[in-house]
Amino acid sequence: MSDPTIAVIMIGILIVCIFLGFPIAFTLMALAIGFGYYAYFEPARMDHLFDNRIFDLFVNQTYTVMSNDVLTAVPLFLFMGYIVERANIVDRLFKSIFIAARSIPGSLAVAALLTCTLFATATGIVGAVVTLMGLLALPPMLKARYNVSYATGVIAAGGTLGILIPPSILLILYAATASVSAVRMYAAALLPGFMLAGMYLVYVITRAVINPNLAPKPSDEDLGDMGKATFGEMVWMLLTSFFPLALLILAVLGAILAGLATPSEAAAVGAMGGIVLAAAYRSLTWDRLRESVYLTVRTSAMVCWLFVGSNSFASVFAYLGGQEVVTNFVTGLELSPIMFMIVAQIIIFLLGWPLEWTEIIVIFMPIFLPLLPHFGIDPVFFGIIVALNLQTAFLSPPMAMPAFYIKGIAPPHVQITQIFRGMLPYMAIVILSMVIIYLFPQIAFWLPNTLYGPASGARM
Repeated sequence: MSDPTIAVIMIGILIVCIFLGFPIAFTLMALAIGFGYYAYFEPARMDHLFDNRIFDLFVNQTYTVMSNDVLTAVPLFLFMGYIVERANIVDRLFKSIFIAARSIPGSLAVAALLTCTLFATATGIVGAVVTLMGLLALPPMLKARYNVSYATGVIAAGGTLGILIPPSILLILYAATASVSAVRMYAAALLPGFMLAGMYLVYVITRAVINPNLAPKPSDEDLGDMGKATFGEMVWMLLTSFFPLALLILAVLGAILAGLATPSEAAAVGAMGGIVLAAAYRSLTWDRLRESVYLTVRTSAMVCWLFVGSNSFASVFAYLGGQEVVTNFVTGLELSPIMFMIVAQIIIFLLGWPLEWTEIIVIFMPIFLPLLPHFGIDPVFFGIIVALNLQTAFLSPPMAMPAFYIKGIAPPHVQITQIFRGMLPYMAIVILSMVIIYLFPQIAFWLPNTLYGPASGARM
């Protein structure tokens, strides 16, 4: 049996193990060591069973991941997000934005979406944003007799914006995987991210104008304390919720984009700023701090071991000739760049059903990335399209995780099918945004090219 055939068997076993529910990181490491032992086996060393280069490779890959400067930003941004989430800032933010937008049709939904957008720039943790906004925004919307699908759809869609809007954890992992600048990725994602949020906002308001029954204007009784706020109280709430968080986010992103700090340094400032904000709001308790640290360490460990397993797996897969098989197969199809993009995005969309975005980025991006030069596709541009695409994976039934997050905290009468119906229009909006970005790539390229100069060697 030839080595490329062994490589195909290797990737086949991985896919089977994924669908059987085996832990992805440890499956990657086990397959890398098992098949790597075969790949690097030398009969002359049969007396020394543990004298095999796969063990050196595994140790080296572990060291490389742990010493990666880009990945250092991951736990710091995670900690920033977790600490801000637990500081009760978002509660005040949602209330103040609603009061400011009270005269707009669908005001509660508008406030929820704007809060999600701003909160997305503080954390890329989709489950946390969806759950928190579901607890804050869904009860007043349902009390105001909002249509269930309309109310839950805006929370699910808004809660996934953190995948794309900087400082997205996905963009950091993609930059590390693709060996591109994380700063350039952030600059390229900024306009597409806010463009998508703007398209969501236009949809929410338009639906409320066309059919007011979807989002009736809430009465003061429906809103409780929010309905009794005076103009002075509204200004005070904005000053004490929106502006401190906005200043923290601008300081972090501004330092990164202006080249004043690396993502890791800016993330450290953001983490410290989150602690200061939590202390200022008198919500920095020992239990909340300990929980934030625990969640940060747990998520960071998962990401790091995924990288170790994926890098080891990819090295063995390439050594056996698997990447060459994939490259020859795809180039042999003689696809045009646009057809390659369509096929690649369909595959990524389907992978988004059973897999988390971390697994897609770390495991499957190394298969696509070597093909990009053949089609003249900029890896930064490809990463932005992938980040948009993964929004559809989060919003498409039957595996859309935000729907299950919302169902878990929603009243019993809210049905999962109603949540799914509410998410489908946003999935169509995401697909439309992907088409727009592909047709007008300068939406993604303008800011990084303006700040850092044009990249070379790619057409789109």
